Amino acid sequence: MGSTLARSLEKRGHTVAVIDVDVDAFRRLGPDFGGRTVKGVGFDREVLIEAGIETADGFAAVSSGDNSNILAARVVRETFGVENVVARIYDPGRAEVYERLGIPTVATVRWTSDQVLRRLLPAGSEPLWRDPSGSVRIIEVHVDRSWVGRTVRDIEDATGARVPFLFRMGSALVPRDATIFQDGDLVYAAVEDDSLARVEDVLAAAPQEA
Repeated sequence: MGSTLARSLEKRGHTVAVIDVDVDAFRRLGPDFGGRTVKGVGFDREVLIEAGIETADGFAAVSSGDNSNILAARVVRETFGVENVVARIYDPGRAEVYERLGIPTVATVRWTSDQVLRRLLPAGSEPLWRDPSGSVRIIEVHVDRSWVGRTVRDIEDATGARVPFLFRMGSALVPRDATIFQDGDLVYAAVEDDSLARVEDVLAAAPQEA
């Protein structure tokens, strides 16, 4: 993951430094990598300084250890004042705790399982995004075909949810109130957790006439 991230950033024109305790890992960067490589651990201050942290705009802690990643993220943010910091975390429970402490995290296991479940469950109730408190999520929600011809405003009024975007014919679309739901549209809804079941039930059935 680290080498892929480093190469992707470099391709976008960014200057990148990579820290790893294993120098053999730098081979994954490939012969064309033009950034800096530094041997050491990501939470060692001297190592970070050698890597250029004092002038860095961002820092990603993506080692295989949760503790190392969180420690590195905290050192970079609290000691060097870098605001744009993210840490990869395998333990989803820890990830939520650190999110509440203001450290953005990517919970690898939770994200992967959510992606699999979203493809297994036709209703699509596993979230594309969940806020750190766990009270709001954005989901791909199944909508019965009988809603075809109704407006996005009709969907929002019936469910109390908000529709930030649709996916139509391979492209995302930010809808207006008067946007018509078409056959084949994928609907993404912002939903509070305690109303999720009701939103899914309403859209899985035919619209109720006033």
